[in-house]
Amino acid sequence: MPKRAGEGITVALVASEFNYDVTLLMIERAKEEVAFLGATLGPVVKTPGVFDMPLAVNALMGKPTIDAVVTLGAVIEGETDHDQVVMNQASRKLTDLAVEHGKPLGLGISGPGETRLQAQDRIENAASAVRAVVKMVHRLRELQS
Repeated sequence: MPKRAGEGITVALVASEFNYDVTLLMIERAKEEVAFLGATLGPVVKTPGVFDMPLAVNALMGKPTIDAVVTLGAVIEGETDHDQVVMNQASRKLTDLAVEHGKPLGLGISGPGETRLQAQDRIENAASAVRAVVKMVHRLRELQS
């Protein structure tokens, strides 16, 4: 029987509680994809918002049992440019953490500048982020061998 793509890989999830009507569905979709790929689901950590994610991601990436982290959130446009600030700063720091720890990070955060309806239409991006980190774990393992 062929090996499933995610076997031997543990993926943790970090999800924003802000816009939880969207992110709850993203969590469930990501869990389904982890299981489908045969990976192991690590901790599922909920943060108040996307801006708060780097602290949780840093803690998870520091664990030797975690191979990759997927972040899930929806940064919906408001009346100010706050959504731009949140997404720009969070994504920059999350990228820095991935490089610092040498572990893949899936950016399953939609936005900025989207409506709630657009965020709902992008729930499937959670599965794409899981697939991306599983592929990157394999690529990094190939480079290290």
